This record gives sequence, structure tokens and C-alpha cells, in this order.
Amino acid sequence: MGPINELWEILALVSVVVLAGLAALIALVRGRGGGTTTLPRTDRRPGPEGEVLTDDREADRRPGDDVEVDDRGGGVAVEEPVVEEAPTLERPASARGRLQRLRARLARSNSAIGNALLALLSRGGLDEADWELVEDTLLASDLGVEATTELVDALRTQVKVDGTSDPSQVRQWLHDDLLRLVDPTLDRRIAASRTDGHPAVILVVGVNGTGKTTTVGKLGRVLVAEDKDVLFGAADTFRAAAADQLATWGERVGVPTVRSHQEGADPASVAFEAVKAGVELESDVVIIDTAGRLHTKKGLMDELGKIKRVIEKQAPVGEVLLVLDATTGQNGMRQAEEFAREVAITGIVLTKMDGTAKGGIVVNVQRKLGVPVKLIGLGEGPDDLAPFDPEAFVDAIVG
Repeated sequence: MGPINELWEILALVSVVVLAGLAALIALVRGRGGGTTTLPRTDRRPGPEGEVLTDDREADRRPGDDVEVDDRGGGVAVEEPVVEEAPTLERPASARGRLQRLRARLARSNSAIGNALLALLSRGGLDEADWELVEDTLLASDLGVEATTELVDALRTQVKVDGTSDPSQVRQWLHDDLLRLVDPTLDRRIAASRTDGHPAVILVVGVNGTGKTTTVGKLGRVLVAEDKDVLFGAADTFRAAAADQLATWGERVGVPTVRSHQEGADPASVAFEAVKAGVELESDVVIIDTAGRLHTKKGLMDELGKIKRVIEKQAPVGEVLLVLDATTGQNGMRQAEEFAREVAITGIVLTKMDGTAKGGIVVNVQRKLGVPVKLIGLGEGPDDLAPFDPEAFVDAIVG
């Protein structure tokens, strides 16, 4: 029994030591804070005169610096939020005089019209075959039959009455007659100012592939350059990348984008929320991007009317811009007519004018729809969308 008694004595000694240790630990914890342990912050911040203050310095403590963790293990440690440096916003180039700066680019694609006409008109002694060539050249530029007939008749009269073939005089006639057809008297301003406490609302429509989303992004830059407070509405909910693309355009110049993260969401609902946000934020203008739709699909065309009606529960739609690809010719004209029947078009945006000698579409589309071309796209750059200037446009064609 001797060894057994010794074993019991050892166990008793160990128990005493363990109990004493636990009692000391409990006393230590209770003496430091009534049931909680304060964990010090681990960051280091520069102090006065370059001194680095560590977080065990009471002088450096501020309300909220400490994270308390419950002794029972139920607490959650919350990291201090990281403050990210604000991105540097781009400052878009002023829209004023932009078309004049891009005149050379426009001339490279459209001067073929002017050169061909001047070559014909300046050689004198024009017969019927020559005048037919003049007509064919103008029709090839998408000027349209009515405008072509009107222009040729005016030129024939001037050549017959004056009897001159002087190139400078012929160029002036051509310039004046084309300018008259383009019509510099039309109001080409964009409605982009608050009225009656509401933001201006611009609805952008068109078929697939004309560059609507890019146009919205570039138009936003034009308006930001004019010191307008802009908001985008990503109502193209059918193309997965459309909202991301629009948001990227906005981020570059500080324009917020209202969007749905659910693919196929109701575009009218997104447009409504965008205009609502514009009202609440007191924005100057809200630009709504819509999905591309074939003009032959009646259901999709009817949807445009619904979007417009829903928006107008918040604020009137002051501008409906139709985006047309300048290279599509007569097909583009049919598209324009169908869109105009569904929603009241107030202006035209012609894209891809940098790669076509079909500048006559400016005259044709204005005559067909009775609304002006307000903007033209002259390249891939972010600031290659320009307010349409009739004088600069005709100068680029005629030289």
C-alpha cells in the first residue's frame, strides 16, 4: 500500500498547484476590466515632429480605437476600414470648336464628293452626260433624290447664267448651295439644363451596332466639359456588358451610373430609377442608354414608348436622340423613319463619319425626319464626338 499512498499524495499536490493557478488568473482578469479584454491596435501613425506613436501610448488613444472582445468568445474583431485614394478624373476637351479641330479628318473621307463635283463643274461646256455624272456623284453620297435634283437644278442655272468655269467661283456656288441644303438655321442645341426643378432627360435610341452606349459615354464627356452635372441610366439590360461599359465611361469623368445587376431586368424600371436618382441628386441631366433593337420588331419598338412613358412619371423627356451609322445609307433612313414613328425624335447622332464619303446623309435624314443632326462621331477617341457645325461640315466637303 506504500506506493499507492505516495501516488495519492502526488495527485493532491498537483491539484493544489492547478487550483492556485486558476485563482490567480481569474483575479488578474477581473482586475483588468470587468469581464472584457481590450486589444490594442497594431498600426503605427506618425506623431508630432515625425515621432511614431505606438498604440500602447494612452495619449494616442481615441474613441473607437479599441476593439473589445467578450471573454465568452462571442465578440467579433472589426478591422479598421481602409481609405482608398480617390481616382484622378479626366477633364474632357471642350466641345466648343471641336468639329473645326476635326475638320481635316472629316475632309479626308468626304472631300471625294467635292473634288469630283468641282472637276466636273469647272471644265465648262457641260452637256447632259456631264450633268448626269454630277447627279450620280451626289446620289452616291446619300444626298437623296429630292435634294440632288434641287442642287443640280440650282447649279445648272448658275452655270448657264454666269457662263463661267472658274474653279473658285464654282466652288463658292457649290459651297453656298450645299450649306443651304444642310440648313444652318436649325436649332442644334442639346437640351441639357434643369427646368422646373427637374433634370433634363435625354433618351438615346437606335438599332444594334450603331454605337449607342459609346455615344452616351462620349456625350457625357461633352456635357461634363460644359460643367454639367450628369448621371447615366443603363437601361440596356439585354447586353451583358452594356452596363459595365457605360459605368466605365462614367468613372473616367466622375459620372455615376444607375444600373441593374440582374440581366434581362425591365429596362423601363431601370430608366425610372435613374431619373428618380437624378431628381434626388439634383443632377443637370440624365442620359438613358437603351438596348439596340431592329426597327422591324414591333414588340421591341413598342417597348421604347413604354420606357418614355414611365420616365415621364418623374420628369419630362426633353431630348430623344437617334443614333445612326452614317455608312448604312438608305437602310439607315428606313430605320430612322420607324424610330420616329414610335418616339418623337428630336435630334440625330451620326456615327462613323470618319470612314465614309456619304456625308449627304446629313441632308437626307434632316429632310425625312424634320429634325436636325446634332452630333457626329468622327473617330474612336473619347473626345471624337462633336456638335454638328454646318459651316465646318460643308467647308470640309468643298475645301
